Amino acid sequence: MEFLPKKGVYRHFKGNLYELLYIANDSETLEKKVVYKALYGDGEIWVRPLEMWNEEVILPSGEKAKRFALVEETETI
Repeated sequence: MEFLPKKGVYRHFKGNLYELLYIANDSETLEKKVVYKALYGDGEIWVRPLEMWNEEVILPSGEKAKRFALVEETETI
């Protein structure tokens, strides 16, 4: 079973904030995707595979960090 993130505001490991809006299904592959909004600039809407959203990345320092870390939960999806 896949881990489904909570709806809310997340900090990307590079520092910007995003709001997770929805978990969607790709109509062709049925892969789960995360639909999210940038909370800076023009507030663009983005989509990325759920697997990537949940993964850890290696920082230049060699430390591991979540690609997106929950800052504030708004509600469950």
